[in-house]
Amino acid sequence: MAEAEAHYILPRPEFDKPVKLLIVVAPYYKDIADNLVAGAKAEIEAAGGTWEMVEVPGALELPGAIGIAERLSNFDGYVALGCVIRGETTHYDTVCNDSSRGITLLGLQGLCIGNGILTVENRAQAEVRADPEQANKGGGAAAAALHLIALGRKWGASRKGVGFRPATEEYQIAGATKGNPTA
Repeated sequence: MAEAEAHYILPRPEFDKPVKLLIVVAPYYKDIADNLVAGAKAEIEAAGGTWEMVEVPGALELPGAIGIAERLSNFDGYVALGCVIRGETTHYDTVCNDSSRGITLLGLQGLCIGNGILTVENRAQAEVRADPEQANKGGGAAAAALHLIALGRKWGASRKGVGFRPATEEYQIAGATKGNPTA
């Protein structure tokens, strides 16, 4: 195994008002998932936040569950946790790529998500990365979500979605009265 390299870690964000995160975990490898969750919970609590947790069957369901929660709940951010260990088939590539793509697409829509889906070659790698006393990737994913929430609060009120917003009825009426046929 390669020698551990030191990485810069951003200082923990501070919040004027509390944050609430949803931890979405795929406990396919239960012991590994439990360690990821422990790290995430500790990081959220250290920042003064609260959390709820839901379980889904596997890593592919993580983005879907986050999308549902965003539409139907009131969370400030999300922590996606799971583990995919390479097997004998290409299913590993599909699960790694598609779960990551789903999380990325949700993030591009403005959701504050920390991606803690481990994609590893073997169980030993997963155990080190999940352990809160070692690599603590669950804590790192929670920290990422917290930093994104802090950015969103710094830059103003949240808006749902990204891109063009439909004109309001008030604007449409005002535009039509000014002789604008496209309003």
